[in-house]
Amino acid sequence: MDTFMEILKGLGILLAVIFSFNVIIFVHELGHFLAARWRGLEVERFQIWFGKPIWKKTINGVQYGLGSIPAGGFVALPQMAPMEAIEGDNSQREKPLPPITPLDKIIVAFAGPLFSFLLALAAALVIWQVGKPKDLIDTQTVGYVAPEMPAAKAGLQVGDTILKINGEDVRGFGGSLDSITERVVFSKGDKITLTVDRPGVGEMDIVTGFHVEEASNFTKRDGVRQIGVAPASDVIVESLIKGGPAEFFGYEPGDKILSVDGEKIYSTVQFQKMLSEAKEQLLDVVVLRGDKEIHIKTKPLVPSNGFKLNPAKDPMPMIGMRFQDPRKTELIYPGPWEQISATSRMMAVTIDALVSKDSSIGPQHLSGPVGIGKVKWHILNSEYPFRHMLYFWVLFNVNLAIFNLLPFPVLDGGHITMAVMEAVRKKPLNTKVLEVVQSSFVALLLTMFLYVTMKDSFTSFVNRGPERDAAGPKTPEWTKQDLEKALQ
Repeated sequence: MDTFMEILKGLGILLAVIFSFNVIIFVHELGHFLAARWRGLEVERFQIWFGKPIWKKTINGVQYGLGSIPAGGFVALPQMAPMEAIEGDNSQREKPLPPITPLDKIIVAFAGPLFSFLLALAAALVIWQVGKPKDLIDTQTVGYVAPEMPAAKAGLQVGDTILKINGEDVRGFGGSLDSITERVVFSKGDKITLTVDRPGVGEMDIVTGFHVEEASNFTKRDGVRQIGVAPASDVIVESLIKGGPAEFFGYEPGDKILSVDGEKIYSTVQFQKMLSEAKEQLLDVVVLRGDKEIHIKTKPLVPSNGFKLNPAKDPMPMIGMRFQDPRKTELIYPGPWEQISATSRMMAVTIDALVSKDSSIGPQHLSGPVGIGKVKWHILNSEYPFRHMLYFWVLFNVNLAIFNLLPFPVLDGGHITMAVMEAVRKKPLNTKVLEVVQSSFVALLLTMFLYVTMKDSFTSFVNRGPERDAAGPKTPEWTKQDLEKALQ
């Protein structure tokens, strides 16, 4: 029964993702359609998705349809620049169409991005009233520095507070363009300068390199810039595995880990790292229980039933403890223009990184329908899915509007650019030249679409834990003798 309900849930989320895509595309193309009707242009087709229609119906001379390639959509307007290459229309017209003015073309082309922007504004207005989950990780204190990573080699320490990156103030550890993570990802050049406040020392600059994980093969994406740090957070016990070392040694849910052998604990990652390196040594762990500090002798132990986190490695010592998620979800109510401004800035920063030779961001990091669909899938599986989806609509529609206004053939901005050129020349552009230019950009667009779809299909957007042998034990177990021996 549970499996059946999971299947139904998955199908429901899939339908919601498809519906969301279609609403966004429909609204954008509706802008072109209504503007064309207003300016008296002939409308041949109104189609969602490209390719040969799998469904079509003609109403009042307009063919409405659903294409076979699940990407984009179009309104076929024969009086605009020729689009047969992408729309698949090779029909011959019996009589020539009346000409339209460059202003008509500009208005019709601009209407699509305008409607996308209006949809983003509508979603932003709703978020302003109902709120959205706060994604910013507020702390700027380092809770873990990965050994052998650039930050560790440069001298960054646990407990340091990062104030600036490359001379620019940072706000939080992640979740905004001004955060530590995003400033590292979008940094330029060979070095990154961190301005930190070190306890007992004061402000100092640390110059570090960065690491970019290379893809294992062509179908996957390279990683983004990392320096090997994690944010500080309270380490609080959420639950204990029954019969495990943590329960045996005396831990209780709600305990806050303060220190290990006198070293202050700043994060769950740091605590787990110290446990994994303990081997056969008993550790003195100080926890805060209520308002009292308690010392607990602790030693992680290898499960006696052969449980392994990774089938390719030997069993690891474990403590049998789960921790509370340090991220506390709260709703915030940003104004509409604040939301649109933030998403517009993200688009500008991304484009700047793409064209910069000193950046590690490239076309491989862009996403197509598959990647966007994955993001929506995770959003609908998260807490506050409705609010997350609304904010995604703000982000996606603002990006769609800006992208379509770029002055490239096939895009709305290309139509506007060609209409302006026509107005300046005071005569239409050469149709043969337009067809060649448009066909070339269609080929480029389809190539890019296939490229990012391949990357989307073979690159996971979620870090999955290591998979275990299906025949192995599902949960770790320890014998009482092993637990008692650990304290001897």
